[in-house]
Amino acid sequence: MKVSRTWLQKFFDTPLPEAAELAEALTFHAFEIEGIEENDILDVKVTPNRGHDCLSHRGIAKELSAILSIPLAHDPFSETKSLSLKTKEVTVSVENETLCPRYIAAIIRGVRVGPSPRWLSLRLEALGQRSINNVVDATNFVMFNLGQPLHAFDAAKLKKRDDTWSIAVRNAREGERIHTLDGKDYTLTSSILVISDPNADEAIGIAGVKGGMPAAITEETVDIIIESANFNGPCVRKGAQTLKLRTDASSRFEQDLSPELAGYAMNSVVELIRTLAGGEILGVVDKYPNPQKKQEVAVSLSKINAILGTTFDDDKIANIFSRLGFSFKHDGKEFLVTAPLERLDILLPEDLAEEVGRIAGYDEIPLTPLPPLGGEPEINQSFSAVERAREDFISKGYSEVITSVFADAGERTVANKIDGVRPYLRSTLTDNLQSTLKRNLPNKELLGLKEIKLFEVGPVWRNGKEVLMVGSASEKGRVNEVPLSLEAHVPHYDTPSLSQLRRYRPFSRFPYIVRDVALWVPNGTNAEEVLHRIQEHAGSLVVNSYLFDTFKKGEKESLAFRLIFQSFERTLEDSEANQVMEKIHTFLRAQGFEIR
Repeated sequence: MKVSRTWLQKFFDTPLPEAAELAEALTFHAFEIEGIEENDILDVKVTPNRGHDCLSHRGIAKELSAILSIPLAHDPFSETKSLSLKTKEVTVSVENETLCPRYIAAIIRGVRVGPSPRWLSLRLEALGQRSINNVVDATNFVMFNLGQPLHAFDAAKLKKRDDTWSIAVRNAREGERIHTLDGKDYTLTSSILVISDPNADEAIGIAGVKGGMPAAITEETVDIIIESANFNGPCVRKGAQTLKLRTDASSRFEQDLSPELAGYAMNSVVELIRTLAGGEILGVVDKYPNPQKKQEVAVSLSKINAILGTTFDDDKIANIFSRLGFSFKHDGKEFLVTAPLERLDILLPEDLAEEVGRIAGYDEIPLTPLPPLGGEPEINQSFSAVERAREDFISKGYSEVITSVFADAGERTVANKIDGVRPYLRSTLTDNLQSTLKRNLPNKELLGLKEIKLFEVGPVWRNGKEVLMVGSASEKGRVNEVPLSLEAHVPHYDTPSLSQLRRYRPFSRFPYIVRDVALWVPNGTNAEEVLHRIQEHAGSLVVNSYLFDTFKKGEKESLAFRLIFQSFERTLEDSEANQVMEKIHTFLRAQGFEIR
């Protein structure tokens, strides 16, 4: 998120340090800084756990206030007057209060839409935003200032019934379409939340993502309806992903904002619009059935010091909580802390300890060596059993496979299987082992194996519980599986026996050709040397070769070699393999060997 130092200064009477010093302070106490651009613009990488309060200039200003111990002199949350005037000229209905916990609509009549003043245009342009008009710019300014997205509708473009406008928040109908402010058309699904004009039965915005053209603000707009709402984060994120439409608004809503923020933002934007565009506020409708409750967390001094490894005293802790804007009571034993409503991340004593640690500075936390390990290390029985099984099968020439835990049938269904394919958890390893064996058989010659032998160690779900099983499959044996034995025995591992690094090479998708050559050689001839010489004359089309049979007869010995021909670019013809074999035969005869 881009943050302007000039903009941040508006929250303070005390001059702020230069941008580089601000970046260093944030880096060591809050967030990573990805860069500093010209005109003192900081690119702040806000972590997901703080997206609900720090994707705004106010949020970053509060962080700097705590870190630098500079009081926040101008806070919009305390300076903005609350709107108390109610109106019956607009009604609001919310289909699902879980997806929209709060929706505020305010009516302003008689605005004059036009260019924004220079100060506002410069503020937005510094963040890479294009100035549109004084009304739209006001909503964007408040979003970047406080972190709450807002939207303005042209009231005249909505349909009245009984002299009343209506706003409805509902799920889109499957296949419903909307033409958005960026000039694009989108087809919606029923999982996407929309803002609609129920009197016209028309979607006028994608909730938390993008406004629609049907109620767009233009220079002819006179009466407006301002939206300041709170939408469910996962719902907004899924909708934006489905439509491939991520916006400044959706990136904030998907972090889960406090519904209280909607009230502060509405008060702020109405005041700003009236200053910039004039107009008369007719009133507001605030649909907020379940107001957010304050979260209280208790923590003791000893708990904080135990977590951090520090020796802080009560005064140190109280000072840090005050700098953070946390209200608290201290009874001599515990701090009972009430974090600001926008700090949705403060839920546990450990959260408070983390706040103390980062604001105090991690350089104040002493280095403490780990205590000596007492006694023998505890053996993870499951891991030990898996390693024993793996070593046993590998020593017998088996190859390990890892197959999918999903199946076409089973006892337990998967609750959130996205694609709907194979919707059960497997109850056996044998089905996957059989299919894997079948798929690998055609590659036996290519791999130079006499037999395909596979094993798998993995969980299955049967008889109402999860069981760790070991299964095996081979050409000459049956597919088998048994529960993994958890015997308390740790095998000895000899570290010279570690496998050497081998570079992975993918299979060719083209078929291969097999050719054999058998020859008589004098007893005592080195078969490996003969194979090496064959490989030298075989060329690049031979991708594998090996000795597969040998026997002695008198003074002679028979060596039989198998050669696998394959191309990564095309399907080979028999004639090409024959030409290479003829070349190899010529070489072998020249060595005095007799081709069988």
